[in-house]
Amino acid sequence: MPTHSETRHLPFEARQMYDLVADVARYPEFLPWTAAARVRSVTPQDDGSQVMDADLVISFKLFRERFRSRVVLWPDDLKIDTEYLDGPFKYMKSNWAFAEAENGCDISFFVDFEFRNRLLQKAAGLFFYEAMQRIVRAFEDRARQLHGPHASA
Repeated sequence: MPTHSETRHLPFEARQMYDLVADVARYPEFLPWTAAARVRSVTPQDDGSQVMDADLVISFKLFRERFRSRVVLWPDDLKIDTEYLDGPFKYMKSNWAFAEAENGCDISFFVDFEFRNRLLQKAAGLFFYEAMQRIVRAFEDRARQLHGPHASA
């Protein structure tokens, strides 16, 4: 049951980072191992949140799996909660929180999951930390590309 939690300070606005992470359909453009993404629906809720059902196709060497998630977007609170619905996991959940801070924003990220397949679970444990670092770096690099000093408007 790998879990990963970290907080990073980045020189971007919290809203910019929230919008980048909430834009699931664009993940294949920059996120490692993400071969495809499809937003099935986005439903506004009475509490101000939006519930998105989305599919991601993850591809790594011989491993290629589709999984469906329910993503709850909290635009007023700058939070994103994800829960797993269907695919290769026993369970998977993640949370993002974005807060304005001096000279940028603080981003908190948490993920916890377990694969159904024991072989996949064991393999995931071997490269899990490195994979999480690459994913977080991919979001940072994408933010620099979109919002950095040399980004096109």
